[in-house]
Amino acid sequence: MDRIKVFLSYTREELAGYYSERGLALLRDHVDLVFNETGRVLRGRELAEAAQACRIILAHRSTPGDAETFHASPGLVAFLRGAVDISTIDVAAASACGVLVTHATAGFGTAVAELALGMIFDLARGISRARHLYAGTDDPVLPKGLQVRGSTVGIVGYGTIGRQLAAMCKALDCKVLVSDPHSSIAEPGIEHCTLDELLPRADFVVCLAPSIPQTRNMVDASFLRAMKEGACFLNLSRGELVDDDALEQALDSGRLRGAGLDVGTAKDQKPAARFLRRPDVVAMPHVGGMTGPAREHQTMDTVRQVIALAQGREPEHMVNAAQAHRLRPFLDSRRQP
Repeated sequence: MDRIKVFLSYTREELAGYYSERGLALLRDHVDLVFNETGRVLRGRELAEAAQACRIILAHRSTPGDAETFHASPGLVAFLRGAVDISTIDVAAASACGVLVTHATAGFGTAVAELALGMIFDLARGISRARHLYAGTDDPVLPKGLQVRGSTVGIVGYGTIGRQLAAMCKALDCKVLVSDPHSSIAEPGIEHCTLDELLPRADFVVCLAPSIPQTRNMVDASFLRAMKEGACFLNLSRGELVDDDALEQALDSGRLRGAGLDVGTAKDQKPAARFLRRPDVVAMPHVGGMTGPAREHQTMDTVRQVIALAQGREPEHMVNAAQAHRLRPFLDSRRQP
């Protein structure tokens, strides 16, 4: 059976940071890999031309899957994302062209929950704030530190990350409040409440809600005014959930003690530049899931998908199987002796 070619859209820097060597080695056992050697993020017709001999594109989050690419790629069978989020892919356009779209599963719950906990400690004790101010004076004036043990942590969104963060906070003897209208919570030590009940009580409000049309800009001026004075706000979900102007005003007014941001409205979901030099903001460049085990989990999801396709089998985690009319003939051809 002929080996198929797979195009990895990752730049060399992205590949080193987001894809494991073990995954690449396994892929090489089954397919021929074609790498993005341009040093740039490719899109549209340029992406199609770079991957013209390939049956599969394995795309980093910076690489959009748009209509121009799909229309210009008559031999493309599948467009794979090495993450849960497929908001960068025009699934309707892929379906119209018969191209299969897949995604990886969430293997980053522990990593993001640990980062959220780290940000809570940073904001409570002013670690980043002290570093920032100490760089400008030998005698920085810092607000009195908060003690995390015994504080109240409010978690907005009780998915994989929220559940792990709640368990970590319970272990620290924090009071844990959770607001999620779509979850039923029966765990002891966790209080399920409405958002209106959570905001005025929590010392730390952690946004982990999903990004859907109903949650866009949910963290607005009224949300932030409802928070307890002197509390901290953290966003480790998606940037579009927060009104940056409202958050900046809440910080400027002194009503909030600080904010922790791993996501935002800048390129590639990074926090906006306006927050980067503030001593009251702990900002990370969208790296909450960047640990070895988390990266390995999502890498191996895509490896299994590629191997399945190469062997003539349906892969896991298909998004548009019914519309991917290029898939069945391709799989049938791979199963022929």
